[in-house]
Amino acid sequence: MKNTLTPLLPSTLALAVIAALPVGAQAAGFVDDAKVSLNLRNYYFNRNYINHSGPRLNGDDQTQAEGWTQSFILDARSGYTEGTVGFGLDVLGLYSIKLDGSDTVANSQLLPIHDGGEPADQFGRTAVAAKAKLSKTELKVGEWLAVLPILRGDDGRSLPQTFQGAQITSNEIAGLSLYGGQFWKNSKRDDASREEMAFNAGGNLGVVEGDDFNFGGAEYRFNGNATMVGAWHARLEDVYQQSFVQLTHSQPVGDWVLGANLGYFTGKEEGAAKAGDLDNKVYQASFSAKTGSNTFTVAYQKLSGDTKFLRIDGASGGSLVNDGFTASFDNPEERSWQLRHDYNFAGLGIPGLTLMNRYISGDNIEATNRNNAEEWARETELAYTIQEGTLKNLSVRWRNSDVRRDAGQDAHENRLIVNYPLSIL
Repeated sequence: MKNTLTPLLPSTLALAVIAALPVGAQAAGFVDDAKVSLNLRNYYFNRNYINHSGPRLNGDDQTQAEGWTQSFILDARSGYTEGTVGFGLDVLGLYSIKLDGSDTVANSQLLPIHDGGEPADQFGRTAVAAKAKLSKTELKVGEWLAVLPILRGDDGRSLPQTFQGAQITSNEIAGLSLYGGQFWKNSKRDDASREEMAFNAGGNLGVVEGDDFNFGGAEYRFNGNATMVGAWHARLEDVYQQSFVQLTHSQPVGDWVLGANLGYFTGKEEGAAKAGDLDNKVYQASFSAKTGSNTFTVAYQKLSGDTKFLRIDGASGGSLVNDGFTASFDNPEERSWQLRHDYNFAGLGIPGLTLMNRYISGDNIEATNRNNAEEWARETELAYTIQEGTLKNLSVRWRNSDVRRDAGQDAHENRLIVNYPLSIL
């Protein structure tokens, strides 16, 4: 059953923060340690659907999804008031304006879509989180961009996805980080509203609303922070439960730095099982080798069970080693592998310029109308960050990709993303 006190928690902690501020010198850290930045994000998105695989739009196959936005992302984070318990406040102001886009090229997910199919001219929201700190333990209540292995907000379009909830993070023991909390509302990347936490089951069920999303986790870093082991458990009440264990390691060997990322997810239905019986396991491994300006990566990801990867509706698949721009390769029974190369042009005297190329191939997919289906994606990112001068830290990213599927949408895609972070305080 939903906790009836949940809606009161953000306002209760916020009032405690406000009460702490007038205490003269005690409030000094609140302002002195504050950080405020404004990110100007310009995002152009173009996806061409090929082989008549696009979604139905206005009674016909859609051939293109396109959009262009200018976004303003204000990130204001206070310090903590002085005293045994410090109080603070974080504010995330999100606003995006349509520069181009129409109902004939919808589905870019840059903007909300009105009932008539027309992208909104603008949208945004304000996320506020109160925080309290005792020693090395922090309580945060409100709304923010959560980035956890079992719940990653998606920041892949105009504005980031945020969640409303409460979280405790403790670092009292050296090397050990403990996490626990609950989220009860979800604001997706192309939505200004706050919806219930839900799982997109696909098929006839579609999006299935659950109750609260409860989670706990621990990560232990040792060996000079070169090695990390983590364990997490989460429950979307009455829909699914999921566990995740992970091991990462980085090891210098001569002129090389070798890295490994091993993980295992397991999930099933929970409580009233509103999405029916669920069964999903993910075995994954990624290995990297860096020398000079080059980094080479190989990855393998295997799903088993009758269910796709379990995640909150709209959330990122970034915890999966084969998550890409266009696909996460997370279908039932899918096996996928990846080859990736990253190059840093600083080695050629051009600091700030980087190039990434990767190829991901998946097979053995249990699709709705076809078994043993296959898919592949080729993705490139060329990025440059200005290193000095008036426009220092302005970055430009061009993402180019192709995806082909036996069951699903075939597409050729280009994205141009400009971020200009301005430090205000």
